[in-house]
This record gives sequence, C-alpha cells and structure tokens, in this order.
Amino acid sequence: MHDGGTVAGHRLTGRTRVSEVGTWHDAEGPGGEPSGLLRFNDHLLAAPGARERLVAAISADRRLAQSGQYGLLPVADLVAAHGEVWLIVGRRAVPTVADLLTGGSQLGWQPDAGSAATILIETAQTLLGLHAAGLTHGAVHPGTVVIGEDGSALLAERGLLEALRAEPASPERDIAAWQGLARTLSASWATGQPAQLLDHAASVAASRGLAAARDVLTNGRDMLPPGFSTRESLVRTLHAWSALPPVAAALPPARLPESGELQTLLDPARHPGGPPPAESGGMRFGPGVPADTSAAQIWRQGATQHSDPTAQSRRKARPKRRGAWLSSLVVCLLIAGFILYMRMAPPAEMAVSKVSVAAPKKTQGCDAKTKIMAVVTTNGEAGTFKYEWEQSDGRVTEGTQRVESGTTSVDLPLIWQVSGPGRFKGTATLRVLDHTPEGKPMAAKASFSYKC
Repeated sequence: MHDGGTVAGHRLTGRTRVSEVGTWHDAEGPGGEPSGLLRFNDHLLAAPGARERLVAAISADRRLAQSGQYGLLPVADLVAAHGEVWLIVGRRAVPTVADLLTGGSQLGWQPDAGSAATILIETAQTLLGLHAAGLTHGAVHPGTVVIGEDGSALLAERGLLEALRAEPASPERDIAAWQGLARTLSASWATGQPAQLLDHAASVAASRGLAAARDVLTNGRDMLPPGFSTRESLVRTLHAWSALPPVAAALPPARLPESGELQTLLDPARHPGGPPPAESGGMRFGPGVPADTSAAQIWRQGATQHSDPTAQSRRKARPKRRGAWLSSLVVCLLIAGFILYMRMAPPAEMAVSKVSVAAPKKTQGCDAKTKIMAVVTTNGEAGTFKYEWEQSDGRVTEGTQRVESGTTSVDLPLIWQVSGPGRFKGTATLRVLDHTPEGKPMAAKASFSYKC
C-alpha cells in the first residue's frame, strides 16, 4: 500500500485508486499541502515511443497552465526511477465522480442535480478551452473528473491514454463522452424537471456542441436546487466522503525511489518555467500561439517595403499602396453600410408554429413512471416562451423554455407517476402561452391507460 513512503518529497498517505493508465496515490507535499501521484503501468510504458509521447502530452498541459487555462488537475512534475514513472500533481486526485457514484450508499448524503449541473458546466468549459488550443482530452468519464476541495470539477489524465496507447482522440470523442457523463449524472442524481434539463443538455451537445449545452444548463438554473452556483452540495458530499475509511488498491510490487535517484522527465533545467523560447524571427506552433492574421501579414509586408533602401523601389511601391488604400476604403465603407443596415433592421422574433404531444400506447403497469413527450416547433429564431403542463388529475406545472438561434424544435418531456391498485386514464395537455400566432395559447394533448 506504500503507506508512509515518499516520492520526490511527497508522502503517500495510503488511499489509492486504480485508473486505466496506472494507480493514483493520495499524498502530502513537502510542506504538508495535499497532492497526488500517479504511478504508470509498466506495460504501457514499454510500448515504442510511449515515454516520448507522455512527456509531450504533459508538457502541453504545463504550457496550458502557464497561458491561463484552468480546469485541469495541475501538473507539478514527471519523474522516473528504477524503470518506474510517476506523475506528480499539485492537488488531491480524489475523490472522483466515480468514487461519489459508487460510495453513495455509505455517504449519508446524496449529491443533487445542482451538483451534477456544476460538474457538467465546468467540464464543458474546460473541454472548450482544450479544443480551442488544438488539444483533446481523450478519456472523459466519471473516473477522470476529480472534485477539488472547494467543490470544483477538475479533469485528470488529459491525453495520457492517447500518449501511452497511441489511441486517436478527437473533439467529437470528447463531446460524446461528455454526453455519457451527463446522462449518467441525470440518472443518478436528478429526478423530474432537473433530470429533463440534464438530458436536454446532453441532446444539445450532440447537435450543437458543448457551448450550447453549457448554456442550456446555465439558462435553466431556476430548475436546479438552491446553492447550485456556490457548490454547497458538492462540498458537503466531499466532507462526507473524506470521513470514509481509506480504500487501498491491490498494487504490483514497486520500489519507492530515494530523492537522489529521481530524474525529472520534463527537463526544467534546460528550459526553466516552460517550453523552449522561440528563435528570433522563427515560427512557433501549438497552444497559446495566436494565428498569423491578415493584418499582421499586411503590417509585415509594409515594414519590409518601408525598409527598402532604393528610391526606385519606393517610387514603384507608391501606386500599389495608393491602390491598396483606395480598395481598403471601399471595403470599409461597404462594411459600415452593412452594419448600419443591420442595426436599423428590426430583429426577427421567435415564433411557435406547432405543438405535438405523444403518450405511450401500451397500458402502464403498477407504480409506473410514464414519460409523455411534447415537441414544440419554432421558426429558428432565439427567444424564450412560457408553457404549462395540465394533468387530468388536477396538477398544473408552469415553466419557461429558452430557444437558441438555429433551433427549430424543442423537446418538453413530462414524467407522470401513478401508484397503487386500480384503473386510470391520464390525459396531459401542453399549452404554449406566448410567441404563438395571434398571441393565443397553442395546445396539444395525449392520453395513456394505467392498470394495476
């Protein structure tokens, strides 16, 4: 279990968990601060080029951190000794969402839908930052989402599977994995309207991407429990989990290195504090390096022409510059005219054109939770409409639904639970109250049968 041993001054505390790439150890840093260590599986390191790819992936993480990217478990170092390789991170690598899902019965406190939404919003934002930097995660699932001491959600093991197994990764794969995470949390920590909100966000991620899915959750905050924005439930869950006895994983034999035997693989002595500096006048690639814009190219070409020492070259350049100046002026006038036209033109409003409701045709059994699905068709413009569900047992549920630009249909599911013996016919009616033709409510209904 390595309880009490140290690696690079980090004392292993005994709590461990197994991941796809190795074994994580809870630890304390040289100053007593929380930290985590990942010992990589030997057979993964033995693959040709695995170490080099691993170093490249972790170096990219460090560059992201230096450029202000947040949301990843922060990397402190990558060290090797006796053929073993250890990743050191500056925060605890436990608990993960998987730990909270599997340990729910022992916690005495169940995370709520607000906890799920917080995790999904923060992981979506982190993935968006990675994709914008030209990187991917490659292994998003409950076991790689770590809950920090303040309730924040941090992604661990970014790019490690791709590096060690040479598995291809893509933004599309990350989005699909985020969808799976959303549906898992919806089924485990949410019911009713909050669950519908999480499922809707998962569907939006598939059709319109993570940014739109994140906005669905933030715009639906009224359907989430109080304290959602302050992470209260996650912090309380974290405290309950920390009180559980440590679980030790079955580990392969390992020889803990002495401090003097360690070798860092990130080579900070050669390039302290980050990647090697770019040569003067050279080209740089990778995260954090802005693309070469047209304006920059024009500025550089103008500077080159200005430094031409011959008068003849300057005289030849003047007509060209004059023609370019006139062309730029014409383009600017056209753009200004277009912007003025767009500002004067009234913005198109969202309009609801159709409402449909469907219920199961099969008779529902004892204590059934019947899902009634409604689809609201719009003209594709952005806006928010009001609606209400009326059930034949007398219950009425009111709500609002945000529609993003480009969306022409919205799902509004209703879960109707019936309990006890007997026969029952239930009718659910959906009314859209505004943004309808002539301003009149638009309605549709459907019925189901219950027998117990």
